[in-house]
Amino acid sequence: MEKEQFKKIQSSIPQEPGIYQYFDDKGKLLYVGKAKHLRNRVSSYFLSNQHNLKTIELVQRIADIKYTIVNSEHDAFLLENELIKNYQPKYNINLKDDKTYPYIVIKNEAFPRVFLTRRKFKDGSTYIGPFTHVFAVRELINHIQETIPLRTCTLPLTPKNIQQGKFKVCLEYHLGNCKGPCQGFQTAADYDQSIDQVKHLLKGNVKPLVQNLKEAMQAESAALAFEKANETKKKIDELERYQTKSEILTKQQEAMDVFSIAMEEDQAYVNYLMLQEGRIVQTHMLPLSTPLEESKEAVLAFAIHYFRTQVESEAKEIIVPIEPNEKEQGVKYTVPKMGEKLHLLALSQKNVDYALKEWKHRQALVKVGEHAPVNEVLIELKQLLSLPAVPSHIECFDNSNFQGSYPVSAMVCFKDGMPDKINYRKFNVKTVEGINDFATMKEVVFRRYKRLIEEEKELPQLIIIDGGKGQLSSAMESINDLDLTGKVTVVGLAKNEEEIFFPGDQQSLKLSWDSDSLKLIRMIRDEVHRFGITFHRNQRSKGTFKNELETISGIGKQTIDELLKKFKSVKNIKAANFEEISKVVGVARATILLNHFKNLASKIDA
Repeated sequence: MEKEQFKKIQSSIPQEPGIYQYFDDKGKLLYVGKAKHLRNRVSSYFLSNQHNLKTIELVQRIADIKYTIVNSEHDAFLLENELIKNYQPKYNINLKDDKTYPYIVIKNEAFPRVFLTRRKFKDGSTYIGPFTHVFAVRELINHIQETIPLRTCTLPLTPKNIQQGKFKVCLEYHLGNCKGPCQGFQTAADYDQSIDQVKHLLKGNVKPLVQNLKEAMQAESAALAFEKANETKKKIDELERYQTKSEILTKQQEAMDVFSIAMEEDQAYVNYLMLQEGRIVQTHMLPLSTPLEESKEAVLAFAIHYFRTQVESEAKEIIVPIEPNEKEQGVKYTVPKMGEKLHLLALSQKNVDYALKEWKHRQALVKVGEHAPVNEVLIELKQLLSLPAVPSHIECFDNSNFQGSYPVSAMVCFKDGMPDKINYRKFNVKTVEGINDFATMKEVVFRRYKRLIEEEKELPQLIIIDGGKGQLSSAMESINDLDLTGKVTVVGLAKNEEEIFFPGDQQSLKLSWDSDSLKLIRMIRDEVHRFGITFHRNQRSKGTFKNELETISGIGKQTIDELLKKFKSVKNIKAANFEEISKVVGVARATILLNHFKNLASKIDA
C-alpha cells in the first residue's frame, strides 16, 4: 500500500484503543498489532520515514487493513496475543517450539481417572501442565499410583450401573491399587477425597497427603492392623522420597512464577519456573523470533501471558528481570535486588543464557566461510562414531503424521557441516496406510537411495534416522535390499535421550552433552523437524481445510476460519445446532450452512 493510498483511508480509522491487522494481496495475515490510539499507530507505519528494513518490507506488502475496537489497552493486548498464537503472522513475535507437551488429566466423569495425555479437550476435565519432560510426568503418575488408590479402567461407573451390579472387581482391586468403586466398595465422596489428594500432589503440595497417611497409619496400628499400617508406611516413604527430589529454593510458601529473558538479533529465549511451596514444580524454555525488533519488555509480556494461560497459573507474584510493558491485573511484579528472589531469578537467567549461547553456536556452525571449525567437528564425529571416512555428507530422515492422516517424511542434507537445502527432499508416503512409522521409514529410505543409485549420484557417509531402534531396523531393511550394507553408515537417534544406536547393537552410544559433535547432530535433527513439520502442515492445510465449506455459496474464507476455530472440524459443525452456529457467524450464514447440510442429507437419502 502506497502512502497516497493510505491517506485516502486514514480518516476512517478510529481513534480508540484496539488491534489492527495487515494483510497482503492474497489475503494472508502479515502482522497483528495493538494500540491505545489506532489511527496514530497505523499512520506511523505509512507516514514515518524512521523504519528498519524489515518494517519497510512489511509496509510494502500491505494490501488491506482491518481493525477491532476494544474497551482498553489491556484488552487489546489480550486479543493481540490470542491472534498471534492462532495465526502466527510472519512479522509478529512467533513461537518456535513445535513440540507437543504432556498433561496430566483428571477426567470429568464419575470416579475420575487420572492419566497422561498430549491433547486437551474442552470437556470439563482438569488438565495439569503442560510438562516439559514426559519421563517426569510418567514418574509423577507412578507416584500417584503408588500412594493413592484410583481406578484405571474405562467402565461407565454411573450410580445406576453400580446398583445393578453390572461390573466385577478386577486384579487391581485385589492388588490394593483400587478400592473397587465398580461394585460399590468405595463411595463417590471417598473417591473425591483421593482426587483432592492427587490435586495437592500435582501442585507440589505433599504435606496434607503425608499428614493424612500418617494419621491413617496410627489408626491402623491402634487397631492392630499391622499389615495395612506397613503398606501405608511404604506410601509415606514413597511420597517423602518424591518430595526430597525437589530442592527447597525459598522459604516463601506462596505460589510464584519466575521469568527471565535473553535476546540477540531476531532471536529470543524466555525461561519460566513455576514454584509451589518453595519448590520448582515446572520449568519451561520458550524460543521466540522477533522479526520487527520488538523490545525486551514486549517479548517478555507476550511470553508471560502465553505461559500463564498454558499452565493456568494462579500465582499472585511474578519475579522478572525487567518490568514488562503489559501487566496482568491483580498480580505483583517483582524485580529483585537481593535475597532469595534474586537467587531464583539468577537460576532462571542461567538457563536462558545457556539456551541463547547454544543458538549462537548453531548459527556459527552454519555461517558461510567458517569451514575450518566445522571440519574439526566432522573429524571429531568420525572418531566418536568410528566412521570409515569423515562425514562431509550427512542425511537425516524424520516422519510426521496426524492421527494416521497425511503421513509424510522429510530428509535434510548437510555437506561440510552446513545445510545443503537444494538437496532437501519431501516424501508423500505412497504404500503405507494409518500410523506405521516403521513401514514409512522403510519406504522413504528405499526410495531415496534407489534413486541415488539409479542416477549414479554420491551416497552420504552418514545417514541419521530420527526415532530410535524401530525406525533404524526398518531403514536397514531397505539398505540391505539395495545392497548398501557396509557402503554407508546408518545410525538411529533416540528422540528423548539423544542416544545414538547402531544396527544390531543393544547398547547405545551417549556423546558428551556439551560436545560439538552432539551439537551438530542436534542441529541436523532440529532442522529435519522444522522442514518436516512445515511440509506436514502444508499438506494438512491442503487436505484438512480444503473441505466442503469452501464450495458453499455465501460462505467465505473468514467465515470458514471462524467456524473451524470454534468447532475444529466439519463433522462438529454439522453436529452443531442453529443457535451454536449463529453465535459464531450470525443468523444469515448459519441459515445458509444448515440449508446446505439439509439439502446434502436429502440427496444422500434419495
